[in-house]
Amino acid sequence: MPNDHSGTNYQRSPYFGALQSIVDALYEVGDSKEEIIAAMVRPPEVRRLDVVLAAEAADLPDDLLRIVRLLPPGNYTRDRLCVQLNSAIAGHAWGQVYGTVA
Repeated sequence: MPNDHSGTNYQRSPYFGALQSIVDALYEVGDSKEEIIAAMVRPPEVRRLDVVLAAEAADLPDDLLRIVRLLPPGNYTRDRLCVQLNSAIAGHAWGQVYGTVA
């Protein structure tokens, strides 16, 4: 599979939804009642470095790696990370190509 999307910005890439899978994996919460309550009280955070390493390990195309590398340094709750990634995706008009994250 090619590492870059070629085509228009309205044709879905084979990597559509790949960033969502990474976000889901980074914020996976256990099944125990205690873990769920703890995540609700204090939402888990990940570092920018964690996101970049997960994206590189997933062998994402260069377009998506560029989006991830645009993240400013810091810690991210799931909501904050999704806002940052979706902002960059929308700015590049790649929402229909790669999808957004939630």
